[in-house]
Amino acid sequence: MARYPALIDGAKGAYGVVFPDLPGVVAMGGTLESAMLNAEAALQDAALEAERDGLALSPPSALEDVDVPVGSALSSILLVRAAPARRSVRLNLTLDAAVADIITSEADRRGMSRKRYVEWMTRRLAQIGG
Repeated sequence: MARYPALIDGAKGAYGVVFPDLPGVVAMGGTLESAMLNAEAALQDAALEAERDGLALSPPSALEDVDVPVGSALSSILLVRAAPARRSVRLNLTLDAAVADIITSEADRRGMSRKRYVEWMTRRLAQIGG
């Protein structure tokens, strides 16, 4: 699992995230949460573009080796790689109504379909060992 250092700066209503190891990979958001979600997507997009071009991303620096400018905060973003496309399988699931509501709410918040959100979250949890 690769965790990339991320520098966060800004103020309420306008946050930015940059990756010291990946110049040009940036994200923004109106809240810290949206900036971090956008940073995760930007990191994933950078990895996909590098793969398409036959390149490798720079390896992540250790957090303790990152210089943090005044006014910035240091965090890290896990690179969640999408699995290659495979055949689809239909599953019939019965879920607790509250869990289904959470899936719908989180998918809507991220601009995803429920199917895509469940796939994304399952891969993410498997990668981080959750």
